Amino acid sequence: MATGPDLDLGVAGASARREYERRRSKREEQTRERHPHIGGLLLKLQEAPPDEKNWATGSDGEVVLGDLLAKRSPEAIVLHDRRMPRSRANIDHLAIARSGVYVIDSKRYKGKIEVRKRSSGDSQLWIRGRNRTKLVDGLRWQTQAVQEALGSVAPRVHVQGCFCFLSPAGHAGRHGLPLWRTADINGYPLLYPHKVAKLLNQPGELGTAQVRAIAEALAARFPSA
Repeated sequence: MATGPDLDLGVAGASARREYERRRSKREEQTRERHPHIGGLLLKLQEAPPDEKNWATGSDGEVVLGDLLAKRSPEAIVLHDRRMPRSRANIDHLAIARSGVYVIDSKRYKGKIEVRKRSSGDSQLWIRGRNRTKLVDGLRWQTQAVQEALGSVAPRVHVQGCFCFLSPAGHAGRHGLPLWRTADINGYPLLYPHKVAKLLNQPGELGTAQVRAIAEALAARFPSA
């Protein structure tokens, strides 16, 4: 969908890439200060710590998803890397389609992704054997913020939060999700990229002008991070 030059779509993965660069620069600076004579050699030999790598991995995943949605869901307007008001957190992708608005949290993990039901009746999100339910709390917060932002603009428009799990680099197709069904946790679907594109391509009641107006309102409320 043509968006015009005045709508800031943002840059997918930009803030995660900046955080990766900041952490890498800090590590390199500290290594050179502590070992002025062999710091350069140590940096060539040492491997980046996992927390630093995770920021680069997350950024790359957001870029991959952004490119895919641009190709497969051209009628939707997708805002990337949006800053949450009064917070350092960000929304990975905010898509406005004919069927509504979608808050998309992209993740790139290795290992099995599953929803476990507890005896108390609530659900937990487990990834590679670790409890990652806090991710659900974050998505819920983001989705509610977008819903509130639309209250004075388009209160009847459907807002849906969802997770998009991308295959790890070098492991095409291995996203860890069930192959034959769509899992969800507390109403938030766990999807892979092509299913997200299919979701955005659903028919809906919003026309081109309405999609554009909603995108402009959300871009103003959630600026580029």
